[in-house]
Amino acid sequence: MAGTPKSPVIVAELGRPETPAETAARKAENSRLYRQRKTVNNLVFSLLATLGVVLLIVLIVPRGVDVWRGHSVDVASAATAASPTAGHPLVAPEVPDGWLAKQAEIRSGGDRIAYWYIGYTTVNEAKTSEAYAAVVEAFTADGSPVDESWIAGQLEAQAATGTETIGGIEWTVYDHSDRSPDAANMLFGLQAQVGQVSLIVYGTDTPDAIRGLAASVAASAQSIGLEG
Repeated sequence: MAGTPKSPVIVAELGRPETPAETAARKAENSRLYRQRKTVNNLVFSLLATLGVVLLIVLIVPRGVDVWRGHSVDVASAATAASPTAGHPLVAPEVPDGWLAKQAEIRSGGDRIAYWYIGYTTVNEAKTSEAYAAVVEAFTADGSPVDESWIAGQLEAQAATGTETIGGIEWTVYDHSDRSPDAANMLFGLQAQVGQVSLIVYGTDTPDAIRGLAASVAASAQSIGLEG
């Protein structure tokens, strides 16, 4: 015996059964609302996950530690290692306590020129402020003199102001202490030709500090037989 046909459900809002079109529209709307809720939920979960990753990074990254500030290169070891590349000994000056060698490396100076560069952060005698000082030992592959225009570029195109003998070497002086250390790296500089290399010492520290560095460079040059 066949079952009794099920009567259409009367929808309270309509007071009558839904038409097929209304049923389809209701289901479509329900599907849209479901997808919308799912999208919002996914967005919330993604934000929470992102916040969790950020929090993890904050927790695992050391804070209050400036690694670069205390970084210092062993200049003597770096000079020994780089000398075969240069083809001759490289200076490794001794510097005052508190000075940090941030870089010590062979660099390309362009056509035919290479140079040994040492960059320091310096500190005054009271150890209350820092400045910058650099040593450059420039040379060419064939032993010819380093181009004067290249040397001028290292000294920021500043004019020579005199000569001085420091550590037994005659240096050309570039005294421009009136320049701003915020706008220049060369407030006081010294340059000398020693054998087949050009030595340049410059920075933003006081003239006396740069002279002291030049004296140490001269002593190092003499100890490694750079003269001659």
